[in-house]
Amino acid sequence: MALSEQLRSAADEIWQAQHAHPFVRGLGDGSLEPERFRFWIRQDYVFLVEYARLLALAAARSPDLETMTRFAGLLHETLNEEMALHRSYSAELGIDPGALEREEPAPTTRGYADFLLRSAAVGDFAELLVALLPCMWGFNEIGLRLAADGAHDRYASWVRMYSSAEFGDLVGWLRELTDRYTWSAGLERVFLASSRYELAFWEMAWQQESWPSLTQPGG
Repeated sequence: MALSEQLRSAADEIWQAQHAHPFVRGLGDGSLEPERFRFWIRQDYVFLVEYARLLALAAARSPDLETMTRFAGLLHETLNEEMALHRSYSAELGIDPGALEREEPAPTTRGYADFLLRSAAVGDFAELLVALLPCMWGFNEIGLRLAADGAHDRYASWVRMYSSAEFGDLVGWLRELTDRYTWSAGLERVFLASSRYELAFWEMAWQQESWPSLTQPGG
């Protein structure tokens, strides 16, 4: 069994929980409240800024020119296409562009971004790949399942993007890159942690998570 298949099998319970999450189900059937989706858009926009840094590190640490070129292209697509989709959604949902740029990361957003960047900076290239994989692969799997079930018009553009053949090809390439390596307990831990953060991100958006309020001493 290839490494990516081993990792996906190990994380199956977490991934199935993502598919069953009310936020994800609401994307598919259109029942997700716009205020929750607005919160997700704002937080995912913040996350994508840090995600772009991860892709830049992946390009810098790539073992060959072909891989470096592909990650550099992915960085460009993230900054110019995926973030543009978020800005388009924001405009449709009435989110002020300035407020979008000033958005502060929620605790889960900050924790996930820091985990990914640490994996990229401290771990080896295989660790970087398995930290990155649940984000892309998970969105593709969710998009494909929602598309197969017949996505509601409200979030159809989101489903189309992540279920597209182009996005699927990207996931396939990343899996092939990952499959050059062999399983280790350390790689599985990273993949599971990243998968848990993916699930936590949906829950964060569902709950519209915020930092604990500060109270006056003795208050």
